[in-house]
Amino acid sequence: MIDLHYWPTPNGHKITIFLEEAGLEYTIHPVDIGAGDQFKAEFLKISPNNKMPAIVDRDPGDEGMHVSVFESGAILAYLANKTGRFVPQDLRGRTLVSQWLHWQIGGLGPMTGQYGHFHVYAPEDIAYAKDRYKREVLRLLGVLDRQLEGRDFIAGDYSIADMAAHPWVNPYTKAPLDLAEFANVRRWHEAVAQRPAVQRAYALAERYGAKREMTPEMHKILFGTPANSNA
Repeated sequence: MIDLHYWPTPNGHKITIFLEEAGLEYTIHPVDIGAGDQFKAEFLKISPNNKMPAIVDRDPGDEGMHVSVFESGAILAYLANKTGRFVPQDLRGRTLVSQWLHWQIGGLGPMTGQYGHFHVYAPEDIAYAKDRYKREVLRLLGVLDRQLEGRDFIAGDYSIADMAAHPWVNPYTKAPLDLAEFANVRRWHEAVAQRPAVQRAYALAERYGAKREMTPEMHKILFGTPANSNA
């Protein structure tokens, strides 16, 4: 039913978590971002921003043609609407989940990504950038910790907000963050990690990930250079 164009990154994990939780049939089409698959013409027809994940729903349920969706947050919202699962049906509950989904998309994901870039991948050691993004990620974790006070999950019940945020909490093994002061985040993160569907989703990384060291060419493909501004 669902074609998933995927690579095992935090944004990729968001979608496999939903698909595993919902029990939807899906086929994975690997997009090796280190090899430049995201720039192939056939993929750009689905994801014009040359980013994965992206999906193609072959059975959208309206008797129309297939539906393609790019951007991980949009994909989660689409799948939640399609299945009626992992998002509340009432106005206030749905709005709460939407806010925290957008918080992850606009804050936690990009800031954690920049933290990881400057601590793990940057060719230069730029102390200002490393400190700037570390402080911002810790601030965001503090926001999340306060939201989780007295709640099992971000918006009360388990939802796409949790699926979006979970992969972006401490994803860099080469630059781990100290979560000692965020007791609620640690409790929540462990609870989500123990869900069988989440474990199945993360296990896909072993099957589809490429175990290799970053080469200069891969760095150029992933992060771009002045000579390759579209990378």
